[in-house]
Amino acid sequence: MKRDIYNEDHESFRESARTWIDRSVTPNAEKYIQEKSLPREFWTDAGAQGMLGLAIPEEYGGAGADDFRFNAVLTEEMAKVGAWMPTCVGIHADITAPYIVELGTEEQKQRWLPGVASGEILLGIGMTEPSGGSDLAALKTTAVRDGDEWVINGSKTFITNGYSGDLIITAARTDPEKGPKGITLFALEATQEGFSRGRKLDKVGMEESDTSELFFENVRVTDAEIIGELNMGFIHMMQKLPQERIACAIANTHHAKQILAETIQYAKDRQAFGQSIGRFQHIKFLLAELVTQVEVCEAYMDKCVAAHAEGQLSAVEAAKAKWWSSQMQNEVIDHCVQIHGGYGFMNEYRVARAWRDARVTKIWAGSNEIMKELIGRELGF
Repeated sequence: MKRDIYNEDHESFRESARTWIDRSVTPNAEKYIQEKSLPREFWTDAGAQGMLGLAIPEEYGGAGADDFRFNAVLTEEMAKVGAWMPTCVGIHADITAPYIVELGTEEQKQRWLPGVASGEILLGIGMTEPSGGSDLAALKTTAVRDGDEWVINGSKTFITNGYSGDLIITAARTDPEKGPKGITLFALEATQEGFSRGRKLDKVGMEESDTSELFFENVRVTDAEIIGELNMGFIHMMQKLPQERIACAIANTHHAKQILAETIQYAKDRQAFGQSIGRFQHIKFLLAELVTQVEVCEAYMDKCVAAHAEGQLSAVEAAKAKWWSSQMQNEVIDHCVQIHGGYGFMNEYRVARAWRDARVTKIWAGSNEIMKELIGRELGF
């Protein structure tokens, strides 16, 4: 079915993104896996190609493209490379940068955004804590006023870009008596005294993405590091989560779409009992089902992207997109592994890595159970 949400400008940008990926990313993909991280050259090259500052205004070094569809196009193309790429780049450019762009002071924008757009300042966001998981309102990291400063103590975990990040937007409790209404966001630079990183976490998949624990021991900051309004951090995070979730949903959908396309080709090439395995009715029917699942999901994602570009995507709609796309992604790729047979269990095959990489998408950005809770509440339960 013909897609209709993108115009010539979006498709021209898609070609630029593909050219950059084909030239600079794909040839180095295996190295990123082996090194379990992305070198700074990856980020500065992405910045030089204009891939990190799409939503950053031109006066701060960005593209000033006030149209989320450009972000969506880039996410689609990155997802074809692997689930890790839209994850790492998305956390930096689509999820964390908007906090500074939309909530930052003029001084903060001038201080950080040029480096964010160029890839010289790598971003991460510190929400999740060891004891809290998806329950952001229960966070225990504290920021206590001491004269003209704030003293931050606590820890975060599962932080994408955490091991190599330069600036972490961190949620801390500034008023213990107010519950969710007593949380504030701070921009913490990794060079600050008392800021430290734990181990690079050993994950089941996405080896290319560095994920780590972060620790804050008497980290001192001033009001100049507050992002947004005092005690409004939880509200700010809730307002930004729909973009995080639709970005995840786009990546989920197009990651599955790419692996399925490669599996279809495998089913044409692989011979068994004198014919390509795709000619066996079971596999033929299964592939027909999987293609339909992906295309139906893609149609809903396109609708969500169009709504978000117009500022009309609700939190519940984003929750639906996130849980449905991650469920579809995992089911489709699991079938793709089965179609590959024994080769599907070998790390040298992309389908095996994709299978491992996809599993976390039902957990992060709010678990699928949390997504269903949000949807259920809107139903009046």
